Amino acid sequence: MDSVLTVAAGIRAVRKEAGLTQEDLANLAETSERTIRAIETGTGNPSLRAVAAAAQVLGLRLSVTR
Repeated sequence: MDSVLTVAAGIRAVRKEAGLTQEDLANLAETSERTIRAIETGTGNPSLRAVAAAAQVLGLRLSVTR
């Protein structure tokens, strides 16, 4: 669960630094504001595709490490 919260906090912080609202990010990532809220709070079950799209809009890369 720590990794989910780390991703959530990172996406939220970068979105705010970029001066975007959750609605702005949702539109740019072609998803719903509700999905962005779920990503940023680490709740619900947003798809990996939605998380990756939001990260990409913000210039972030998701990676899997061991």
